[in-house]
Amino acid sequence: MKKNIIIATITVLVFGLMAYTASQGRAFQGGEASRVIEDVTSKKNTTVQNIDTKSEQDIEAEKLKALKDKAGNIAAFKVSDNYKRRCASCHGIDGKGAVGLPIFGQSAEDIYTKVLEYKSKKRTNPIMRSAVAHISEETIKELAQEISKFKEAEAAAN
Repeated sequence: MKKNIIIATITVLVFGLMAYTASQGRAFQGGEASRVIEDVTSKKNTTVQNIDTKSEQDIEAEKLKALKDKAGNIAAFKVSDNYKRRCASCHGIDGKGAVGLPIFGQSAEDIYTKVLEYKSKKRTNPIMRSAVAHISEETIKELAQEISKFKEAEAAAN
């Protein structure tokens, strides 16, 4: 008997809350919530109008700048396709580091020595070891020479 009274009380309470909510109006009925939605919509339309006043040239310039920033500003100085293919994904297009350590500003001899140590397993880094495992010493030397000139190339580009 007590269970029935409790269930009846809860049912009446739930129906009462539903009636109260319906009387206050939901968003699609034009209540307070719809005014909030209208405010957000009007602010959104104002923002869209402000964007429309920008010229297409400004928008394209912003997109280009965003792409350059995302790509590590590849226009700073030229790097070889060999460097891009073998090194840039970890060390960055300019050698200043991305996932891997920065190699920018290091001498060709230091880079060459370190890479050979990774290849001969004197240095322990599984990513570097696998990255240089099948590269010839001549290619390593060429890459080391190129990377050692990054600092000069950046200075010349600026």
